[in-house]
Order: sequence, then C-alpha cells, then structure tokens
Amino acid sequence: MEYRIEDLTKEEAGYIGEKINEIVPHEVDADPEEFVLKIENENGEIIGGCIAEAYEYHWSRMFLDTLWVDERYRHHGVGSMIIREVERIAREKGCRVVTLGTASYMAKPFYEKHGYTVFTTLKKTNGYISYSLVKYLDRDTPEYVPTDNSGARFRVSFGDEADAEVINNGIETYSEAYEPEYESVGFYRKLADKDGKFAAGVIADIDKGAYAFVDAVFVEEPLRHQGLGTYLMQEVEKLTKENGTSMILTTAGDWNVGFFKKNGYLLRGELKDVPKGHDCYELYKMI
Repeated sequence: MEYRIEDLTKEEAGYIGEKINEIVPHEVDADPEEFVLKIENENGEIIGGCIAEAYEYHWSRMFLDTLWVDERYRHHGVGSMIIREVERIAREKGCRVVTLGTASYMAKPFYEKHGYTVFTTLKKTNGYISYSLVKYLDRDTPEYVPTDNSGARFRVSFGDEADAEVINNGIETYSEAYEPEYESVGFYRKLADKDGKFAAGVIADIDKGAYAFVDAVFVEEPLRHQGLGTYLMQEVEKLTKENGTSMILTTAGDWNVGFFKKNGYLLRGELKDVPKGHDCYELYKMI
C-alpha cells in the first residue's frame, strides 16, 4: 500500500466529522443541541434528571441519552415527569421522534408504558440485553398516568454541566451492580500518502471484553473504491481482537449502509423514516 497509517490529529478528527456531514443528505441536520433537565427535592438535592440531544430541522430527532431517578424517589411519577418534559421540548423543536437506549436490568417496561417500542436488541456477553427504543411523536399514543403521582410536587428545570455530572454518576452507580466498568481503548487513525497528506481516517472505541463501536470512517472522494476504508476497518478488527472483544457495532443511514454491508456487517435494527424520507440502521459484525 502506498499509504502509511498514523494517528489522527484533533483537527483531522474534526475534519472527518465535517466531511461526513457533507455526505449526509442535504435535508439532514447532523449537529445536535444538548440539554440537561433536573428535578430537585425540597432541600435542593437533585433526585432525577436526564441528558438529551436534539437534532432539529429535517433530522427531527431527539435522543434521550441518560435518564436517572434517585432510588428513594422511584415509582412516584418522577421519571414520567422527565419523559413528558423531554417530549414537550422535542415537539417544540419540531422533532418527530424520540429515541433512547436501555438494558434488560433497567427501565424497558417503564418506557413501553410511555409508548416507546423496541427497534433493536443486542444480547451482551454478560447475559444482559440492550435495547434501542423509539416513539413517533406524530402518532396517536395514549398518555401514561402513573398510579402514584406524588412526585408531581417537584418541578422540572434546565440544568448545567455540574447537574449532568450528578445525573451521570447516579446512573453509573446503579449500573455498576450489573455491568463492570470496561476499560476503553480509542482507535483514531488515518492513512497518509508519502507527503503526509490525509487520505482516509477512522474513529472507533473499544471496550475491552465487551464490544467496539465505529463512530466514523471517511475516505477522500478521489481515493474511494480503492480499498482504503476497508483497510482501516480491518485495522479496527485487529485491535478489537487484541483487546479480547469479538463484536463491532456501528450505525449508518441508507446513504452509506452499503459500505458496511460490503465489509460483512449485518443489520440488527432499522429505524424507518428517520430522518424524514430516509432510514437509519444499527449494524454489527462478529470477528
């Protein structure tokens, strides 16, 4: 190969993100707006909250990244208050769907009560199952009303980075009883020509003993169909194996899923008509 593999710089990683956004269909806005919601008790302690990302305009999707409720306040309608506020904000921003992820030891029944349906499942090596769920806000869904709604005495408000840290710590502490904290290895590499000019790059993360996730792979347009992207994906596979992991995950849209299929990736879930007029996929490959 006339190219050499090197580490990506921070600037090159940003460049990959920009170029991928250009490849995405023009009606899709790929830049998210993140926000934090929190609920405090009478003493000002955070007893629940969430972190979400809104992909506005034609992407029209809200991603609920993290939702946590303090154990002392569960089953009192606090989680339902957060969900309703997320959906209100999503509608206000013109989002058509809310998507989220959960696990078999977490809150799948809770989300299903609120009208969310599973579109992807994944059985992990530790025996637990992870789920991706979606709710289409432009469809009629009966509103779920908790039997115990005593948490309504508290209010939902916007939070900041410090509040987000509390929420993240809360969900991580809860998850520790079920899943270990995996050591993560980043794989941020590029192919450069003899003059050091960028030709292709890949951004991936590997959780040792769990799975790897490919965030982005990009090849400069004049150099496509020469196997550069495939070569980088093979390098990801090598490092994945070296770290005791046998599964690689990624996501794609109907505009680039063909590349992953050609490289042996299989569909594990499909999100129809998101963004409007397109489909999105979650894929995996066993190595």
